[in-house]
Parts: sequence; structure tokens; C-alpha cells
Amino acid sequence: MNGDNGRYFSRYPAFMSETTESLAALDDRLRGLLHDYARKEPAHDALAAEFSTLIDDAEDAFRRERVAGHFTASCWLVSADGQRLLLTHHRKLQRWLQLGGHADGDRDLARVALKEAEEESGLSGLVLDDPAIFDIDKHWIPERKDVPGHWHYDVRFVIRALGGEDFVLSEESLELAWRPVAEVASDPQSDESMQRMARRWLAR
Repeated sequence: MNGDNGRYFSRYPAFMSETTESLAALDDRLRGLLHDYARKEPAHDALAAEFSTLIDDAEDAFRRERVAGHFTASCWLVSADGQRLLLTHHRKLQRWLQLGGHADGDRDLARVALKEAEEESGLSGLVLDDPAIFDIDKHWIPERKDVPGHWHYDVRFVIRALGGEDFVLSEESLELAWRPVAEVASDPQSDESMQRMARRWLAR
């Protein structure tokens, strides 16, 4: 951890101006990250393989218009000392979850996770703690208004808050709150994947 986000993102041009070659490099990088994650978390081997197949799907799985399901990115946003986790009481889903959102065409999911963390928390001084994937999760999003039910293929990265903990509430959230990671790990009311990530973080 050195606070240098450019270390991870500077090799690629800004989103929407990327060449075919750089997009292919991003896809190869994501495949490699998924492979490395599956090796580290063998219980998710089949799930990681399923995520990998989406990369080359004829319907762009990095866009929400792929109604069967699409990539999202989220963050395990921890305090500078790693003891607390910033959670959102999600306005649409009505649950306490990690921050994150749709890729909307960006194939660099770590970049998406960092952007979502910044936009949803209002925190400055956020850094990508590790370029490796921290967790993956496939979950069902129920039908809402004119959007049919669909799958989210969520790729999670560790983001660390080095610039303080004074967040700003965005329209995405009903509330934001810092919670001790140990508390999330033992809370039976926590989302199952939240408990899994909390236990993994505590065991690192």
C-alpha cells in the first residue's frame, strides 16, 4: 500500500478513448486476476470460470443493457488502520452493503470500484490497496419498475481510506456508517457475502 493509484491505472488511456489493443489488454488482465483469485479461493473456482466466460460474451457484459446479467464492481472500503469498514444502507435494495455499482462499459473493474467508492462516500485520499481481486459474488437483483430481474457479477477490490473518515452522503444511500470489521463478521443480520469478506479480511 503506497497511496499511488497511478501505479495501477496509468498504463491505460482514459476510459472511452481506449484502443482495441488496450481493451484486449484489460480483458486479459481481468482473466488473469480471476485465475489468480480462483487459485487462492478454490471454493470459488467454478464461479470465477463463469465470470471469465462473460468477458467475451457477444452481448457486452460490461454494460447494464445485457439484461441477463452484467459485471459490477464494488469495494471493501476500510479505514487506514484496516479495523473499520464503510457500509451503505442502499436506497434501492434496502440493505447494508459495500459500496459499488455498474461498470457502464468500463472494462477496468478496479477503476470502477475506486470511482464508485469516491462518488458514493465523498471521501478523498482513497487508494486501491491491492490490484488483486478480493472477492467475487453472483447475486440476483429483483425486477424493479421497468428493469427486469437480472444477475450481477460483482468483482470486489480492497480500497483504503488514507485521507480521513468524514464521508458525505450521496443519493445512492439512505445512510453511511463505519462499522468494525469484526462486528460485521459475527453479525447474523449481515449479508452472507459481507460476513465472508469480513472473515477473510480478519484472517489475512
